Amino acid sequence: MGRIFMVTLEGNVYSCKHCKTHLAVCDDIISKSFHCRHGKAYLFDKVENVTVGEKEQRMMMTGMHIVVDIFCVTCGSIVGWKYESAYEKSQKYKEGKYILERFKVLGPDGSGYPVVPDAQLAGSDGDE
Repeated sequence: MGRIFMVTLEGNVYSCKHCKTHLAVCDDIISKSFHCRHGKAYLFDKVENVTVGEKEQRMMMTGMHIVVDIFCVTCGSIVGWKYESAYEKSQKYKEGKYILERFKVLGPDGSGYPVVPDAQLAGSDGDE
């Protein structure tokens, strides 16, 4: 197996909660008003040090989207997903953007985020 290529980010960094690999910087947050099965999720313009899974259609609170799950390049943990395309015109702004689930990452201060016990079990999406 080859060497893993990783980017070290500068500033306030979100990282994988399992291995602390840098994933994104605060300056790239578009919205903090998204939700997922485990609670809060943040929409980012870009993330680093991830690999992508297979494309799939997923029904979310704001309609059908084509997404790929994203995984930490170091430990392989799923950390969120990337929007590949949206069917609804009002949701097109999400295309090419990334969701990091707060439960699966550490914040810039190194803190985790607890699971919300009453979080929804279905698809995830932003508050409108």
